Amino acid sequence: MSNTQENNDEKGKKKEEKEHSDIKWFIEVFIITFLLSMLFSYISTNGVSHLNLISAIIILIIVISLGIFFDIIAVAVTVANEHEFHAKATKKIKGSKDSIKLIKNAPKVANICADVIGDICGVLSGAISALISMKITEQFGFSFDIQFILSALVAAFTVGGKAIGKNIANNESTKIVHAVGIVLNKFSRKNR
Repeated sequence: MSNTQENNDEKGKKKEEKEHSDIKWFIEVFIITFLLSMLFSYISTNGVSHLNLISAIIILIIVISLGIFFDIIAVAVTVANEHEFHAKATKKIKGSKDSIKLIKNAPKVANICADVIGDICGVLSGAISALISMKITEQFGFSFDIQFILSALVAAFTVGGKAIGKNIANNESTKIVHAVGIVLNKFSRKNR
């Protein structure tokens, strides 16, 4: 067998492994997203419907903030410089090795943070805002539906917050990824 044919066979196997890996990742993300969405939607819808107006608004703010927070992590991981963490790892600075793992898996980390968690937070904030608008309408006896106003406010805060967050993530990517690496390091040590 010639070198060219061996190289072609090897490239074909690598391409096939990558396609298999991509399909496996799609299935994993699909299942995780589906289950988390069902769980969080059930908890938030049933939980928020029994809360007073102020508590429901606080929960809405927390959900929007979580979406922005994880979007910041997603951007930071994709723009961070891996070489900075190799230098920190040689000095045995806590969280450096976990930060390197995050950066090496940046597409998957960004997918989980921005798409899975971010999109779930977006769906939840929409459902919670609908419940809040019903509470406001009932409590204050409005004759018109304020859902459109509340939905627009939620969208504006979410998009505006993510815009500011992306700027922060670009400027402070090393600090953000290192902080996440430290947290992951603490959790991984507890599980050992």
